[in-house]
Amino acid sequence: MLMARQYGAFNVFRRLQNQQQANDNLSQFSTDSTASSEGILIAAGDIRRRLNESVASKDNNFNRFCPEDPSAAALKEPWDEKVSRIRESSPYGHIKSWHLVAAIIKCGDDLRQEMMVYQVLETLKSIWEQERVPLWLKPYAILSTSPDSGIIEPILNSISLHQIKKHCQISLLEYFVREFGGGSMSSELFLTARNNFVQSCAAYSIVSYLMQVKDRHNGNILLDNEGHLIHIDFGFILSNSPRNLGFENSPFKLTQEFVDVMGGNKSDMFEYFKILILQGLVAARKHTERLVTLIEILITSPSMSACFSNTASILRSFRDRFHMNMTEQQLQQHVDTLVDTSIHSITTKLYDGFQYFTNGIF
Repeated sequence: MLMARQYGAFNVFRRLQNQQQANDNLSQFSTDSTASSEGILIAAGDIRRRLNESVASKDNNFNRFCPEDPSAAALKEPWDEKVSRIRESSPYGHIKSWHLVAAIIKCGDDLRQEMMVYQVLETLKSIWEQERVPLWLKPYAILSTSPDSGIIEPILNSISLHQIKKHCQISLLEYFVREFGGGSMSSELFLTARNNFVQSCAAYSIVSYLMQVKDRHNGNILLDNEGHLIHIDFGFILSNSPRNLGFENSPFKLTQEFVDVMGGNKSDMFEYFKILILQGLVAARKHTERLVTLIEILITSPSMSACFSNTASILRSFRDRFHMNMTEQQLQQHVDTLVDTSIHSITTKLYDGFQYFTNGIF
């Protein structure tokens, strides 16, 4: 079963390569190589120098926003522009089969739990599309190559909330106004970005609640170039927590800054946020057995035995979070309680403070 799931993730990951056929590459390369068959040899150091000059060039406007953090500039740069810039600086960029693939090679972490959450995200996304609930998720492909290493699909055209707070030193709402509204909160681009933020924030709130996602500091939450909020790094879920402290007990991460982007606690968009959570839970409840079965298969497999203990209790708690015994009106009141609890959670503030003092995460 694990091998089948790994191959499934691998197939998804290969779609990053735009499904280029190997024989097409070979035939193109044989054609293109005639132009470079004159024997041009370029040292690796020269290639590195060209790339560094390209990143540091004045044409790369992203460095002025994050001068002390090259990774922030690299992640925020639009992918299409990055591909064009690197191809231009590459001595092999003239070859028609030249192609750039984004990937994160991770060592020292067991990615099998990440693969499990990926499958849950894909399932929830499919359910909400089927039930026509306008919630937005961004499942990213993961391939676990060993118990402590793997390959992760990066989220392109995004930047973490930590990087925004560290380098811009403004609130999240001010960043939205500057980045999407051109200084105006009434522009169409700003309103679209706000709507994207609400739909994605509601979706990941449901995921965080159902899967009991922990370690939700600002380095693990991204914002893309359309205003969507995206959670990454699902290494602590269900019964697991950082250092097994069980410190984060909020249903999901919902700070006042998030609410301010929505327009405040009394705004229509904030009410829309709560309605989306309710609709998402109602839709997911119709497929409870499908989701419970998926979790049961994943956490009871021999390869996951080291990750989870007392699987019967985990499954029982997971099923309970769907609240099958509640009417829709009772579930709406429960959603209001979840949202209110999350906004006023002391442990969320304490955990953010802990991450700042120990790891420098804003």
